[in-house]
Amino acid sequence: MAQYRELTSIEDWQRELAATDSKPLLVFKHSTVCPISAAAKEEFEAYVNDLKGSASEPEAVLVKVIESRPVSNQIADDLGVRHESPQLFYVRNGAASWHASHNAITYESIDSAVKNG
Repeated sequence: MAQYRELTSIEDWQRELAATDSKPLLVFKHSTVCPISAAAKEEFEAYVNDLKGSASEPEAVLVKVIESRPVSNQIADDLGVRHESPQLFYVRNGAASWHASHNAITYESIDSAVKNG
């Protein structure tokens, strides 16, 4: 089972965003009705499952874009990146240092983003 939390409120998101000043964050925006999103979620979960839990490893969260639309919209606004689904962000110091969508969300692309900061 992947080790990530689901964000369901704007307050949850704001707390996670503020914490990126001390620890990076992977944010996966997931559509529960899209097969492309399901495939991207498998890549995200595989990567998160392999995290070793060291202080330098990112935290990970998931937002269901249909069920938690206000949170999804707030993420787009706060990070200044147009909403897509599926979509994955690597957030450090309150900003997206990397993002990808659709089939560009792979284990390898996530690993590269995390390693290159």
